[in-house]
Parts: sequence; structure tokens; C-alpha cells
Amino acid sequence: MRPFRIEIPQADLDDLHRRIAATRWPSEVADVGWDRGVPVGYLRELAEHWRTDYDWRAAEAQLNAHPQFITEIDGADVHFLHVRSPEPGATPLLLTHGWPGSVAEFLPVIGPLTDPAAHGGDPADAFHLVIPSIPGYGFSGPVTERGWDVVRVAHAWGELMRRLGYERYYAQGGDWGTAISLQLGRAFPRNVLGVHVNMLVTFPSDDPEVLAGLDERDQERLARMVWFHQECTGWQRIQSTRPQTLCYGLTDSPVGQLAWAVEKFKEWSSGKVPEDALDRDHLLTNVTIYWLTATAGSAAQLYYESSRTEEDNIRTWGGPWDLAMPVGVAVFPHDATPPVRRFAEPMIPTLSHWTEFDRGGHFAAMEQPELLVDDVRRFVRSCADRS
Repeated sequence: MRPFRIEIPQADLDDLHRRIAATRWPSEVADVGWDRGVPVGYLRELAEHWRTDYDWRAAEAQLNAHPQFITEIDGADVHFLHVRSPEPGATPLLLTHGWPGSVAEFLPVIGPLTDPAAHGGDPADAFHLVIPSIPGYGFSGPVTERGWDVVRVAHAWGELMRRLGYERYYAQGGDWGTAISLQLGRAFPRNVLGVHVNMLVTFPSDDPEVLAGLDERDQERLARMVWFHQECTGWQRIQSTRPQTLCYGLTDSPVGQLAWAVEKFKEWSSGKVPEDALDRDHLLTNVTIYWLTATAGSAAQLYYESSRTEEDNIRTWGGPWDLAMPVGVAVFPHDATPPVRRFAEPMIPTLSHWTEFDRGGHFAAMEQPELLVDDVRRFVRSCADRS
């Protein structure tokens, strides 16, 4: 394992600013808002902020405040933060991000999870954190080999935790982090004590009886799932079928990459614009990581490997998850497709913890870090009580 420190050359930042300034802006249909994608006026203003006011060096310092390493696993570089708690009896916890996020998503929760006493919490709730960048994402760098699907990533995570000396640990994630964490539990049942996710995709079974008696909220969620599948999965189909073609635009145009990501930060959060729910500069840190590492395109390869067909997609996200350990779900109402518990219970026989929140969306660690931290703590406590 090699110690790693982020040190982006100033020439790379200057090139980013030059490219933003030289953007060739498109026209747009008047008065359609976000209905056809990111509005030009909004993106112009955000891009100008990125060019003139956003401080990458501050974000770099914030990331570098935590120990980072790179190790090679199964032919791929894996970058990770390894933040040990000052509490010697802390519980190991593996956090996995998704798309279009990064390890920077978890910056708001690192302190409260590792050192709860310093944040008004109970020292007994302390965690040692391992926060890896998925191969193909961010500082793990691009992958150029076939086969890096969620199962392979999960096996890499198991090997990473073994190398770090963690024999028993919990896993937490959202988006791709959900699928990877559940696969990790499946692959390493003797090591994973519990899996907590803040996103779960639930598909109804073929049995018509499962739809009978759904309350109004669950009927709305089912309708949203159908609408989302029909209207909001264009990005997924492109990344699942033609990721290489997409790579050229995302790797060459920072504003193109910004638009591709910021649309999801808007659609999967609780605001009319992303900044209603998410800190603008925190959002830009995630986007900048993809740009500086040239991994916006390579990150899309995970979609091709894991969800190229409809059958792959259902298998990747819908289980069933035959796990030996408890599973907890935190439900944030403005997530892309909030889950239906009636559909989830047959998928996850060991489902033991389910929390419905009244606010928050897909990027929980960024949008509602306090709620996420509290739910992870309560889930782990419940697992300890069960054992």
C-alpha cells in the first residue's frame, strides 16, 4: 500500500479554467426550464463560478487532511481514505460512493463517525472508516480491462479490508455503493457484520397480490418508479450501451461533464436547483475530481459491465439478496426511486432496520449528513443487540 496525497499541478487547473472560458454554448428552446435538461442560463452561471470562485486548493486540503493510500487489487489501482478513530474499540465501517459522486461525498460524515465524542455523540458509536474510490472513478484512475462489474468490485473491497487487517466490519453505501455493499455481504458472509444502504431499488414481483392493499404513499412510489424508468433513464441507457462514445465529450469538455453530472444532483435531491439542497462548492468538488482524473468517461464503464441489459439491471439492483447478516435501509423521500417496503422484504429476508425520513434525497451524506450518521449508528447498535 502506497501513501497517497492529492497534488494537482497548477497547469491542470489553468487548463480547466481556459476550457471553461472557451465553451461553445448551445441554443435552447425558450421557457422549458429543466424539462429538457440543464438550462443554459443556470449552467453558464455555475460554470463561471467554477472558473472564477471555486477553490480547488481548499477542497484538496480538506481531502488531504485524511490519510489516503493506493493499492493494486486484481490488476486495478484502488485509492482509499483510511481514517482511524481515536477510540481504540471503534468498529470498522466501509463506505462506498456511487455515480456521479466520489469519496468527497463522505467528507461531512467523517468527523462524526470517527470521533463522535468531539461532535456531541457517544464514544461507543465510533468507527474506523475505509472509504475507497471505485475502480474507474476518481483517484483510483481509469480501468482498461473488461469485467469490472459490481461483483468484482465487491471482491476487491473484501481483499482491501483483509489487507487492512479488518476481519469483521460493516458496509454502507448508496447508488452503486448499495449494489456493491450488498454483493460484499453475499461474497463475505463471515466478515460482514451488517449492510446499511441509503438507496434501495425495489421491483414488484409477478404476483398481482403484492400490489393489493398498497397505501397511498407506496402507490405514489410505484408510479414514480414507472415514470422514472420511462422518462429519466436516458443517461443510464447511454452509459450502459455506448460508454466509450460518451467518453469523448465528457473527457474533452468540462462544461459538458458538469452538465452531465449536475442534472442528477438536481433530479435526485430535494431542490428546484441543486443548491437548494446541496452545497455548491461540495458539488463542484465531486465534479472536479472526475475532471482532473479524466474518469468521467471511464466511470460509465461500470454501467456497461453491470446493467447493459434489462435483465442485468434487475439482477444488479433487485436481488434477491440471500444474505446472512442484517440489512438496514434509510429511505430519503427525494431519492430517485424511493423503495416500497412490501417489495423489499421478499428481496432481503434479513431486512431488520427501516427508517423513513421526511427530508433528503439521493446524496444523503452531502444533503443530510446528520440524519445518515444517526441512522448508521442506530443500525449498528441494533445489530450488536441482536448478536
